[in-house]
Amino acid sequence: MAGERQRAMAAELAAFRDAVRRFVEAELAPHEARWGRQQHVDRDAWRAVGGMGLLLADVPERYGGAGATFAHECVVFEELQRANVTSFGKHVHSIVAHYLLDYGSEAQKMRWLPKMARGEMIAAIAMSEPGAGSDLQGVRTRAVRQGDEYVVDGSKTFISNGFLADLVCLVVKTDPAAGAKGVSLLMVETANLPGYRCGRILDKVGMHGQDTAELFFDGVRVPAENLLGGEQGRGFYQLMQQLPWERTIVAVAAVAAIERAVELTTEYVRQRQAFGRPLIEMQNTRFRLAECRTVAHVARVFIDDCIERVMDGTIDAATASMAKWWTTEQQCRVIDECLQLFGGYGYMMDYPIGKMYADARVQKIYGGTNEIMKELIARSL
Repeated sequence: MAGERQRAMAAELAAFRDAVRRFVEAELAPHEARWGRQQHVDRDAWRAVGGMGLLLADVPERYGGAGATFAHECVVFEELQRANVTSFGKHVHSIVAHYLLDYGSEAQKMRWLPKMARGEMIAAIAMSEPGAGSDLQGVRTRAVRQGDEYVVDGSKTFISNGFLADLVCLVVKTDPAAGAKGVSLLMVETANLPGYRCGRILDKVGMHGQDTAELFFDGVRVPAENLLGGEQGRGFYQLMQQLPWERTIVAVAAVAAIERAVELTTEYVRQRQAFGRPLIEMQNTRFRLAECRTVAHVARVFIDDCIERVMDGTIDAATASMAKWWTTEQQCRVIDECLQLFGGYGYMMDYPIGKMYADARVQKIYGGTNEIMKELIARSL
């Protein structure tokens, strides 16, 4: 029976992947270059993706999601990566949805998740600050309780979806003297919010169409009922519990990028002539691609195991950290090897491999730097 269930799931995922691929290639990929120039995705695109049920694929239907599995969610991430659509910030949007699912009250879930699922409300999570990146205990943005409200002062930087964000999951200090136990999460609705300001869209090395921005809070008043988890001081625990899920989806994208880079490069060297013969006939080309193909295979086996462990609830911080650091390191290395085989054309943004090269670098930084990943792994030894 288990084998039959696995085959049925594989067939369902294959059909789902085909539908997602056709949608992404037809409705999103043609706009990627324009989004890069304007530094953000069109809001209409969010509503279109929401209309297809792809924004919150693994969120229960009662909250507006598709009611599918994490495997379906990963298919969407993979197909976006395969089409080189890195502008669309679904990953952050999904992360916020899972914070709400796991820690939000029923009223909070019903208030925000259906709008997020339809693409009517775009979500961001604001952790990083000018003086605190991976050090989440070092955040300085403060939220002081005053009656039925919190008054928030501070700033955030490197916030994906920041420019378009309608809903921000904000990491704040509610008790600065309590260290990790003084961290809380506040859900902030940004529309017409006095004291809230989105700064410039940051000019990045890659992922030019992803609206990464600075956020400023100057006496911003947020209803106390928007506190996530029902009590102050739970934020650091909530962040630590969710990070394995977040790091797994970073790894999912990395593996999809590796596979696509090898696929594109293999196609290119079969056609490209040098010294009177195709590049694929040269031993150096074959050996390099053989190495890259092996990495792609190993990475796929690893990430598929991680996906299964997320689905059955057994993924742990160390394994997710291994997946995040190793796959993103391999993503950068393999894409660099593949770009080399394109020669001068690889350095041109007209070729997908050039964009993949620029977009890949940040994978080793966000979601926790790879140095932090190694530290987390080392603690489990």
